[in-house]
Amino acid sequence: MESLVPRLLNPPLTSYFLFGPRGSGKSTFLKSRYPNALWIDLLQPDTFRLIAARPERVRELVRGNPDKKTIVIDEVQKAPEILSVVHSLIEEKSGHQFILTGSSARKLKRKDADLLAGRLLWKTMHPFLFAEIGGSRSLTEVLQLGLLPVVYSSPEPAETLKAYTGLYIREEVQQESLTRNIGNFSRFLEAASFSHAQLLNISNIARECCVERKVVESYITILDDILLAFQI
Repeated sequence: MESLVPRLLNPPLTSYFLFGPRGSGKSTFLKSRYPNALWIDLLQPDTFRLIAARPERVRELVRGNPDKKTIVIDEVQKAPEILSVVHSLIEEKSGHQFILTGSSARKLKRKDADLLAGRLLWKTMHPFLFAEIGGSRSLTEVLQLGLLPVVYSSPEPAETLKAYTGLYIREEVQQESLTRNIGNFSRFLEAASFSHAQLLNISNIARECCVERKVVESYITILDDILLAFQI
């Protein structure tokens, strides 16, 4: 179902980063848009081990596939060292288009990775927009479950959303040591969800979670960094 929903994202013709939360449809979109691309998927354990151990293998893969002019590197934050290799390949001006996806720009920034300033554009893949789904969901459903494609396309969206939240807490928050108190963070997520589509009252959430206001502010920054929320 996810692949049948046309996205409004207009990708550039040059190389670019495509960031977005897990399950937002980045891979589905790119596989449909670039069916003949050379695909380097760092979520695959064997691929990750090979590339992480020797980032220069990216250059070997590119040169070993001369017919592939578009190269997609999926979940690039898992091996940020390869960005220097991509940088050097772009400098060769060989006519390749590099598309680097990621679910967390925070990991790249924390590791002082080569972010190829001025070489790659930055694009974001958000969950579905209301205009993209054509009114196939009621406003109530959207507010309750959101519009992440992985949830939207599930036959059991409520259970999928619960599992998705657990995955994010475990892999994006706990394993990255973004906060020491997972219990407080989980309570914050629940309290914040009641303000969906409304202005967030940080002081009220802090009282509900029995934590200081600055703790809630740090939690909101975490959601922003892992692309689940956007501060305006």
